[in-house]
Amino acid sequence: MHDQNIYDNEIFFEGYQKLRDQPSAANYLVEKPALFSLCPDLSGKRVLDLGCGYGENCREFLNLGASHVTGLDLSEKMLQIAKTEARSEQISFVRMSMSDLSALGGTFDVVFSSLAVHYVEDFDQLLAQIHRLLTEDGIFLFSQEHPFTTALRTGPRWSQDENGTILHYNLSDYSIPGIRTTTWIVDGVIKYHRSFSAIVNALSAAGFRLEQMLEPLPGPDIMASYPAYRKCYHKPDFLLIRAKKCSV
Repeated sequence: MHDQNIYDNEIFFEGYQKLRDQPSAANYLVEKPALFSLCPDLSGKRVLDLGCGYGENCREFLNLGASHVTGLDLSEKMLQIAKTEARSEQISFVRMSMSDLSALGGTFDVVFSSLAVHYVEDFDQLLAQIHRLLTEDGIFLFSQEHPFTTALRTGPRWSQDENGTILHYNLSDYSIPGIRTTTWIVDGVIKYHRSFSAIVNALSAAGFRLEQMLEPLPGPDIMASYPAYRKCYHKPDFLLIRAKKCSV
């Protein structure tokens, strides 16, 4: 299957920009702080950012001491913004699909990916290629939509009472892996569901040792400012994993 380059869809891209610009965006309030809390010491390290988007994480890696950062994304629109804002010879950008990294050369001390792996159909192949690109004892640090989120194929996500108060999350089809066609900003967005065990077992088979896993929740201050985030007590939005390369 060819990769869906949904981020170069004009309507989607405009909607995505508006979503990310909101002060209540979960990426900035929850996912990014948690992901960077797992980040190893980057002093003098070479970093690969898979699905780099606007490149803001690439710039942050330099601030944390990385010697060079390579940002990779399939979206031309994303990379145009990333290149404009980077303005550093220590950051290079590559337009390439995460589904096939075979043409990417060099090695990296850390491979990082924020909310992108759930767009990749062949997770095993992705892990094999990341393992090849990492130096000995290199770190793969990534986030994705929580498997409880990607599981649903049909029906409402939440059950509510007559007043609209959320009662619980409707988990279904969790044990059925594979493609999910969803509506997110536009119709027809393609993602791929994998269970916890499938993710962990794939990492192990590819030669990684899981070091840390997080299902981050918003802090009390965020809950107070944005009460809608209380639904995360029922179902976390994100899964974050830090894994180290081992000898296969």
